[in-house]
Amino acid sequence: MTEDDVPTPVGALRRIAFLLERGRADTYKVRAFRGAASAILPLPQEELEAAAAAGTLTDLPGVGASTAKVIAQALAGQVPTRLLELEEEYGDPLTAGGAGMTLRGALRGDLHTHSDWSDGGSPIEEMAMTAIELGHDYLVLTDHSPRLKVARGLSAERLARQLDVVAAVNEHLAAAGADGFRLLRGIEVDILDDGGLDQTEEMLGRLDVRVASVHSKLAMEPDAMTRRMVAAVRNPFTNVLGHCTGRLVKGNRGTRPQSRFDARAVFEACAENDVAVEINARPERRDPPTDLLGLAGDIGCLFSIDSDAHAPGQLDFQVLGCERAEEAGIDPDRIVNTWPRERLLEWAKP
Repeated sequence: MTEDDVPTPVGALRRIAFLLERGRADTYKVRAFRGAASAILPLPQEELEAAAAAGTLTDLPGVGASTAKVIAQALAGQVPTRLLELEEEYGDPLTAGGAGMTLRGALRGDLHTHSDWSDGGSPIEEMAMTAIELGHDYLVLTDHSPRLKVARGLSAERLARQLDVVAAVNEHLAAAGADGFRLLRGIEVDILDDGGLDQTEEMLGRLDVRVASVHSKLAMEPDAMTRRMVAAVRNPFTNVLGHCTGRLVKGNRGTRPQSRFDARAVFEACAENDVAVEINARPERRDPPTDLLGLAGDIGCLFSIDSDAHAPGQLDFQVLGCERAEEAGIDPDRIVNTWPRERLLEWAKP
């Protein structure tokens, strides 16, 4: 963005939040900008201009000193200083030399994302709006299942209520002219110690796509972990095996070694049961590791390149997974989120 590209006040606030999220800033640092954007969205331009002229922008609910400065600069026909700084820091492409961009252009959607219903930082509709802006045809909302209490996992009752919200968001988007886009019903369901899935069959059956992931006892003995993962992959409700090793290679949560299991047995089960291996694009995960990604490719697995976004700005992480998939030589047609929505939904049926 240059000084000639002056955004609206709402656009400036949302872009600042997006860039902060892209840089993996803490949620509380982002909330002020998204909150202010929501607060001023329904206000007439004349009211904002009058408040800016009177120096009373901070009297508006949801607007603080830093967001008022952004609004005032945008109203004055300037690119806000804070936005220029963040464009300089985080606005460049996430990969060098256009790596991953060809495959990124082929992706139709993202199968693993979180909202503020669990441990994400933004409302469902904000995630959907950003997905549309990034060119997605669909986005699967996959908030956590109940056992992951630290992430405010959804009970069956809360998940049922969320499905009503998803339907309402789709109706609103269609009425607003985004009828080519669809927010899909999903879950990131915990793989239990015995390989079962942490949600009722009735609720799993109401969903479009299900990502199954291990979040607990990651240091389980290898044979037991292999049995656990294979059992989950064989469950007819499982569509995607999420971040299969659970490793962390960097980031503010520190590092964590990968789980130990018979990767060949797990990936062969994925291939036999038509379950996609997730290429988790979060920079701190890069999961599966390169050697296991190559093994899954050799075995003939399907893949899903997912952002695992916990905020709208993190939806952009997908290109990092695309770069890895291109390096591994994976055929785009084996990546399920290059498929049109109808093909994806047919594949995902139990």
